[in-house]
Amino acid sequence: MRYSAIVLCCLVGGMSPALASSCPGNPNAIGTSRTVTVDPAALPRIGVMQYRTSLPLNDHEVVITFDDGPLPPYSNRILDILANDCVKASYFLVGRMATAYPGLVRRIYNDGHTIGTHSQNHPLTFNQMALPRIEREVGQGFASVQQAAGDPRAVAPFFRIPGLLRSKPVENYLASQSIAVWSADEVADDWHRHITPSQIVHRAISRVEARGHRGVLLLHDIHPATVMALPTLLRELKTHGYSIVQAVPAGERPNSVPETGEPMVAENAGWPRVLPPSTETPVKVAVVRHRKKVARKNTDGDVTASLTEKKTKTKTAESTRGWTMLFRR
Repeated sequence: MRYSAIVLCCLVGGMSPALASSCPGNPNAIGTSRTVTVDPAALPRIGVMQYRTSLPLNDHEVVITFDDGPLPPYSNRILDILANDCVKASYFLVGRMATAYPGLVRRIYNDGHTIGTHSQNHPLTFNQMALPRIEREVGQGFASVQQAAGDPRAVAPFFRIPGLLRSKPVENYLASQSIAVWSADEVADDWHRHITPSQIVHRAISRVEARGHRGVLLLHDIHPATVMALPTLLRELKTHGYSIVQAVPAGERPNSVPETGEPMVAENAGWPRVLPPSTETPVKVAVVRHRKKVARKNTDGDVTASLTEKKTKTKTAESTRGWTMLFRR
């Protein structure tokens, strides 16, 4: 069975009542149907892409997650779309990006979303790291996101390994720190170069359907194609009879965190970077690409996703709408 007795103990305080059934200003919104409160001690590993357990979702329930941000203007637009549909998601933020854009981190929290972390620098070498570097990447990532959020209680003990490059040392260390490891149940390949919004929607819906009409969906809030796909994806999920569920951590959390005024573009931003516009000449930007290998099963039957290391090359790009961004993966 997909869910066992662990499901009964991973919910601290049980399931919350359904959230407001109406969404102000949008009667056709999909909304957020309920929350599940997850205790990492009871459910330390989440996502059947790599593990045997996932969140205790009912038929036709989806949890939406976003990786790699925050990054304007795309993270802002994702938040606008979610707010319009009264959808609550989970974010796995990169520490350096959170430091560069603390205002966005605080908006994510104040909009009611769950914040987890995604390491300090997003290295694609977690499956090769020695313990001291694992501790630095995880610890600094949490510290950066907590500082950007303005309140450590605003950051959940949830962590997604960059590239899903799991290893026993990483998983054991996270378990020792009472941090839940999040993989995913489905991906929509929205990081693929040249993928279209319609392809993102099709892959998300078809894979959720194939997985058993439920699951944790992994997306990225740093890509324009994801921004364009999201309204249609939410509409299609509702058309297919799905409900959105939000996963939240146990324990007390602040109702809100103080807002902060920050410039839209930070100098020397982290990974991935945003460059100021050039109105006269093209700018050279480093385009980061990721290549995906076929997933393989390890000796204990779990599936291990494997990605190659980043490859970087220089490319000339024109700035558009005041932004030139290097994010392609």
